[in-house]
Formats: sequence, structure tokens, C-alpha cells
Amino acid sequence: MASVRKRSWKNGDGSSTVKWAVDFFDANDKRQRRQFDTRREADDFRVEMESQLRLGTYRAEADKLTVKELAERYLAYCKARNERGEKMTSRTYQVYEGYVRNYICPDSEWHARKHNKPSHSHTFFRKGIGQKTLSQLTVGAINQFRDDLREAGLSASTRRKIITMLKVMLDYAIGQDLLAFNAAEDIQVISTRADEAKKIIPPPKEMVRELIDLGDERFRTIVLFAASTGVRAGELHALRWRHIDFERREVSIETRVDALGDEDVPKTTAGIRHIPLGEGLLSALRHWRQLTRFSQDDDLVFPNFLGKYWNHDGMVKAKWKPLFKRLAERWKEQRRNDMPKYFNWHALRHFAISCWIDAGLPPKTVQTFAGHASLQITMDRYGHLFRSERHNAAMDAITDGIKAERPAEKFKNQNRKWSDFGPK
Repeated sequence: MASVRKRSWKNGDGSSTVKWAVDFFDANDKRQRRQFDTRREADDFRVEMESQLRLGTYRAEADKLTVKELAERYLAYCKARNERGEKMTSRTYQVYEGYVRNYICPDSEWHARKHNKPSHSHTFFRKGIGQKTLSQLTVGAINQFRDDLREAGLSASTRRKIITMLKVMLDYAIGQDLLAFNAAEDIQVISTRADEAKKIIPPPKEMVRELIDLGDERFRTIVLFAASTGVRAGELHALRWRHIDFERREVSIETRVDALGDEDVPKTTAGIRHIPLGEGLLSALRHWRQLTRFSQDDDLVFPNFLGKYWNHDGMVKAKWKPLFKRLAERWKEQRRNDMPKYFNWHALRHFAISCWIDAGLPPKTVQTFAGHASLQITMDRYGHLFRSERHNAAMDAITDGIKAERPAEKFKNQNRKWSDFGPK
């Protein structure tokens, strides 16, 4: 049990100091002491401490370790995982560090180094929580932090990622026995209607067909592959010839590469999957394998001219965007009234998935081919595309079962006059 006692002593200048001390033993039988200015503060702390000791939730480090110190420990842990190759790419580490040093524990010097270019302009966030101890990181404190992020103008998606990062850090603290309770566990980031995900509208088939037609030999095959398989950009650039089974007519997605050139397995087990390939795409791949200098099983299917990973941003700038310029010129020559509207590379994934749905593949199969972690993700993003004549037939049957008999049918069945249905 904790005890409260009064302490007083003389200072060097002759003045006196009075404090109220709370002494107690933690779960490891180590003596702890906290001092307060008033008896009331000490009693309140004693009651809270006895409750935590009784429940087994007290952690002495939580009163000393700040969020900033925890963040440094967690980043060091992530760095070590990256060096050991334990599902932590350099790009992922960069993202984590950005969330920590830009928002959770804002670092002005780090911010100045990272955002010293006009293209990287970024307002410094000043309401971080790095100075708080873990014991001060209550649900209310995290809710306030969430609201401060909103006031800073961050989107719901970004705020959600930052809170998730904080939650992961606190989970790490629990695993290190620095904390007993994750106050960020149930924090909700509420979106405005403007922040809500809009329904995905895939690009028009005719437009995708024309873009493929305008590409060179290599890039036509790349766009056709992306538009047919729906693979993510990182999966596309990590694809090797051994992953394509021409006899079984399928591609095996086993790896991905990030913007820094680090190759790793997909983020979730659902990302490891097999996707069937159509004969037209297989024919294009066979032809491309005959043309490329990099055709061995371990060679990349779509490398740069040195046989290395083709930087995705570089590919988009050099090959993808110019296709739209050429398409606009073609449409102008055809005297069309409209001009092609640009869509980003990821829209080809939406296009492929919409084609699967249009072809009648069931939702679970679409989820598997897309590599979504859950069916809910598939339905949340693409559920509005699952249309079927059977849906209309089902609704017709429901309506027929509940609708009232029409006056014309009564007249026919009962041989009554139309005037019988009018007002009396």
C-alpha cells in the first residue's frame, strides 16, 4: 500500500520547503517516491496509484519516459529491422520517421532539412506531444492531438495514418513493459463528407485501348499487363520472368519494390497471389521476351535499359504522361469536341478490377486477384460496380409479391365497370 507523509527542510538561503511525499513499492518490489506541493494532490495520487497497483497496470517508466524518447526507441527498432531485412523497407522507415518528426514529435531542424526546397514546402506543425510522458498520454490528450491535426488542415486520411503510427508506437511500449494500456486504441478520426472516399470510376475502355495503341513496343506490353492484371506499381516493377507460368497461363505475385529500390514481399499475405492471364496478354509477353536483352528467368520483365528496377516516377514522366499528349493530338486531328482527361497510373488497377466485375467474377474471386486483405475492402471500393440482371429480376419478384392488385385486373376478374372504382 502507498503511504503519504509530510517532508520539510531548510534551504541554503534560510527558507523552508514543505512537500508531501507518496511512498510505495511497484510490482517488482522496487521502492518509488513522488512528491507534491499539497496534501490533496498527494492523496489523489495515492488513490490512483493503489488502484493501478491492484490492477497491475502501473509502470514506473511511464512517469519518466516521454513520447519523444519512446519514438526514438521505436525508430531505432525499425531501423534495426530494416538492416536485418525483417519486413521493414527503407521507404517504410522514411514514412514512419516523417510521421514522427513532422507531427508526433515535431523537429524543427529535421523539418528545415527535409523541406528546404520550394517543391517540398510544408508548414511546420507546432502542437506535437513529444514532451508528454507516457502516463500523461491519456485518451483525452490524444483526442486533443487529433483535433490539432485537423485544425492544421490535414486530410482525414493523413490524420488517420498519424494516429495509427502513434498506436503502433504505444503497442511497442506495451511489448517492452513500459506501458500497460494503449490510449490510442479506440481513437476515431471522423471524416467530413468531402473527405469520404468517392466512388471509383474506372477509365473508359476505348481510351485505355487507344493509349495502349500509342505506346512503343515495350510500353504497350507494360500498359496491357497493368490494365489486365491490376497489379500495383511496386509489384509490376519487381516482376521477374520466373513469376510468369506460360503453361498454366498465370502470373505469381510474390514481391514488390519501393521507390528506393528495396525489394520485399507484399505487405499482407493476401498480396501473395496468382492471377490468370489471357491469351492475348501471354502472346504479347512472349513477343516481348524475344525482343528484350533481359529474358532469363531471374531477369526483370520490365526493367530499365540497364536491366535494373525502372523507377516508377521516372517511367510515368517519360512514358505514361506523353501518351496523353499524343492522344490529345490524335483527337484534335479527328476533330473531336472533347479532349482526353488525364488519369494516374493507379487507375489502371481500378480499370482491371472493373473489367473482372463486368465479366461476372464473384466478389471473393475479385478480392483474391486484387490482393485485398479483406472482402470488405473490395466491396467498400468496388461494390457499386457489381451489377447484374439477376438483381433486377430479384427486385421484380419482390415487387410482384407485395404489390396491390391493379384496378384493371379487378375489372377483368370480377366483370365490374370502371365507374365502380371512382368516388361515390
